[in-house]
Amino acid sequence: MPRMLDVSEDVRAEIGDQEADRLLAGESAPSGYDCTSCRTPGDTEQERTSTVLFVGEETAVLAFAHASCIPSQVVRVAEDQLQGAVRSITGEQRSAAAPPVPAPVPGAAPDRTPPPEPAPGQAVLGITSGLILVSGALHPALVVEPTGPIARPGTDGSSGDVFLPLLIEQGFAPVHDVDRAPVPLSGWSVLLAMGQLHAVLQPGPAGGSPVAWWQAHQPLQVTEDWRTTANKTHTVLVYAAPAGSIGQQPREDLMRDALEKAAAGGRLVAAAMPLAGTGSS
Repeated sequence: MPRMLDVSEDVRAEIGDQEADRLLAGESAPSGYDCTSCRTPGDTEQERTSTVLFVGEETAVLAFAHASCIPSQVVRVAEDQLQGAVRSITGEQRSAAAPPVPAPVPGAAPDRTPPPEPAPGQAVLGITSGLILVSGALHPALVVEPTGPIARPGTDGSSGDVFLPLLIEQGFAPVHDVDRAPVPLSGWSVLLAMGQLHAVLQPGPAGGSPVAWWQAHQPLQVTEDWRTTANKTHTVLVYAAPAGSIGQQPREDLMRDALEKAAAGGRLVAAAMPLAGTGSS
């Protein structure tokens, strides 16, 4: 039976016309699936469905998503992330060497990536996910904070921490009031796939394909409420602060307090970003 599938030109180019036609004819596409974005059931015979092709260095995985969640697209990810996605799709458990990051619950600690060990003198970006109340409504948010001062590329760092100036140059706006939602940042997006957070993408050089500004060394688990809200609004609020401004707060309300203190001290910038592929570039 023919399927209600959307196959983008990029996906078709990767898998070939023959395989794309087989998918559309229902020869190689399942009738039921778990949406790769919101993780709820879908039916290719009853509702518009996007084909999403995850491509690594050596592996490619075709997944399916509600067309209302994300459009058909090619998502390029690191090979180790893709292997983790394969385990997720096939229902295999994570290995003991790569345990899942505990997901937060309301009133519990926000979810934070354990940053990899940096090279001496090199800072890395840590990221925390959580729901934040803005103007009376809950929004999915990410808080980015380096492990140390950030120097301007090509310099010796003698000019001090330029993390915020660099982001302002990219279009992030200073936050003076956390209760006001930040404005959208064109070309940037948040990649949520397989129900997990994979990357924050920025515009590619010379108008090319988006590239990762931050990429998880291990896909970050997010709560079901966070994921549901993100898929409903298609927008994530991304906050950034210099090293030592926010810290690993044990509860989301304390994270909010830390954001307000950083904003009051002029140490917070932010932007609103769509989920990858859902907004204009």
